[in-house]
Amino acid sequence: MTKPLNGKVALVTGGARGIGAAIVKRLAADGATVAFTYSKSKDEAEALAKAVGAKAYLADARKPETMKALADTIVKEHKTIDILVNNAGVATGGNIGEISDEDYKSVFNVNVESVFTLTNAVVPHMKKGARIINISSILGERAIGAGLNVYNASKFAVSGFTRSWAKDLGAKGILVNAVKPGPIDTDMNPAKGEGAASQIAQTALGRYGKPEEIAAAVAFFAGPDATYITGALLNVDGGTNA
Repeated sequence: MTKPLNGKVALVTGGARGIGAAIVKRLAADGATVAFTYSKSKDEAEALAKAVGAKAYLADARKPETMKALADTIVKEHKTIDILVNNAGVATGGNIGEISDEDYKSVFNVNVESVFTLTNAVVPHMKKGARIINISSILGERAIGAGLNVYNASKFAVSGFTRSWAKDLGAKGILVNAVKPGPIDTDMNPAKGEGAASQIAQTALGRYGKPEEIAAAVAFFAGPDATYITGALLNVDGGTNA
């Protein structure tokens, strides 16, 4: 049986753990040749790559200036990039007036600067029908609570990129969409961690989501059933932002 992503090359940033790893597994299962980046979890990355037949690349999204070299390497080895998933992200809390300049710069380097720099380098190599899928957040739509202003702003930027790039690239036939996770059970935001109960209470379904549920949305945007969707921001949040 033909798989929906046979013959496609996908690049997933931050693919060694959590949501990123689930995306790598799903795209590989759907037939794509998957390249993914990692920054720290070398053993996990190599194990995942071996398990699904992908290839892991060491790349640090905290250094946006390295993203062009990453894009050039992937294109040289795989000839093209059909699907780009901008997943790598970090979160740092703190109210305005309290958060440090260093924390602000760290979040924006990973969540905004590297997303822009990598995408800007990849797009010239993309062909008609290619997909860019950004992982934003429900916090890229509204501020749910205090102490997350920098993360909120970074994800608002990702949501804004998504809509703007859809307009920029529509004439080339390149589709750009975003998935906006709500509370998802990962190491970054565990379902039994501090603050989990309040997040669950804000959902309509009364539970955390699973990384695989985000990966399913990414696979939809990457696949053959999403050919007339671009500039969309899809909440996968159990109804939190309903």
